[in-house]
Amino acid sequence: MQYITDKITLKYLFGLTCLGLSCFVQPISASPSQIPLEANAMHHAIQEKATILILTTGGTIAGQATNDKELGYQAAQTSGESLIKSVPALKNEANIEVCAISQIGSQDMSDHVLLDLAHHIQKAEENPKISGIVITHGTDTMEETAFFLNEVIPHHKPIILVGAMRPAGYASADGSANLIDAVKVASNPLAQNRSVMVVMNDSIFAARSVQKMNTQNLDAFRAPNIGPIGVVNTEHVHFFQPAISQKSTTFMLPSQAPFPRVDIIYSHIQMDGGLIEDAVKRGAKGIILAGVGDGNTSADALKALQEARKKGVIIVRSTRVGSGFVNRNVEVNDDQNQFIVSEDLNPQKARLLLQILLANKINNLDQIQKSFSILY
Repeated sequence: MQYITDKITLKYLFGLTCLGLSCFVQPISASPSQIPLEANAMHHAIQEKATILILTTGGTIAGQATNDKELGYQAAQTSGESLIKSVPALKNEANIEVCAISQIGSQDMSDHVLLDLAHHIQKAEENPKISGIVITHGTDTMEETAFFLNEVIPHHKPIILVGAMRPAGYASADGSANLIDAVKVASNPLAQNRSVMVVMNDSIFAARSVQKMNTQNLDAFRAPNIGPIGVVNTEHVHFFQPAISQKSTTFMLPSQAPFPRVDIIYSHIQMDGGLIEDAVKRGAKGIILAGVGDGNTSADALKALQEARKKGVIIVRSTRVGSGFVNRNVEVNDDQNQFIVSEDLNPQKARLLLQILLANKINNLDQIQKSFSILY
């Protein structure tokens, strides 16, 4: 072992002597780069592990397949406790607590499950024993759950959603690696005071910007407008930007489910107003247009949206395009029509945000439009 100076050597030896009496003394005058690597390793070894709460909801990460020769498999077949036990390496990263919220495919995620999940996270946020929260979730609607939680839960602790593109039984199953990465991120102090995050395939994404962009590839998640906010590189968690204080607006968690009805209408060639008129008849309080280009639609559909607005339905123009922004008053006169634009939010996230606003009795158009502005 080599030491930089005699002064550091003496302090290091004194620390080893005291270690036997449970009073390890770290050198005061030496910078971290001057302390011998063995001393740094010993110091980290005696650090208490973080306690991470894992909330399980089902999905492919809890799925089972007999082999990878066939595409078919059953999602949400493994219980939460069994899922965690199947990844013994987790205990090397943190102390783990497990709570099962549901055991469903994420296509069956509901307002009731979202509220149950949010209530458990609120309790964990108040529990000083818990350092971070990881949520295992199906990938199909993971971005929606992440966005919902980000909008309604003021949080200091890391909240991470994680899933798998391939179930257990596939040679290329990715659930275990993703779960270990998620726990690493949730345990990292640099993950505090950030957006709710999604961790998939070594990448860390913010809830507002993340999207599932591929049906089957392991690299299915992207953030097309801003990219990932960090990466997990073997044992290291790297963020590309420092943490910032919490977003200025967090809305009240809806008091009950189901939330106010908001429908998504997909625009296409030769579109008429039938689906829009039907949504109004069925009691939609809001309509999200998944428009062409920058949120545009046919003349017939636009007329139906105008009529729906006259009946008090909130109209939000989003886009079916995978990236980019929808801006006010470009091809459609939003001021005249009293429409809202989604900016960077895709239709599914725009729907959730409008539901949250309506559940909070927010009906003022200016306030609604302001709530859609970019607040990562």
